[in-house]
Amino acid sequence: MKLPRSSSINQAEDFLRIRKTGHAKAGRFVIVSTLADPALGTIRAAFITSKRAAKKAHDRNHIRRRLRTYLQAHAPKFADSSRFIVTIARPEAKNASNAELEADWVKQCRRLGLFA
Repeated sequence: MKLPRSSSINQAEDFLRIRKTGHAKAGRFVIVSTLADPALGTIRAAFITSKRAAKKAHDRNHIRRRLRTYLQAHAPKFADSSRFIVTIARPEAKNASNAELEADWVKQCRRLGLFA
């Protein structure tokens, strides 16, 4: 399922601001970055999968779909819904099982204090 346009990050300035002033935690399969922004009414998310993470477009798309489902499943449990979240897939993500990838993503979100 595709995220609605209103929930995606698509401005270069936003990515730069998240990278400069946000917080990031790295796990075995993903790197999750976040930045709180009171002006946002909802979560704005982006999923980055480079060719380094997976050579084939099919595999990169598959990783993004998996990460998107984790966000959709766990976003209602977030303490604050006014924030940016950027998830970057690492090369090991391609070979990770669904449970391993989800556990790593949730672990990084917990480390960032996203859950209540």
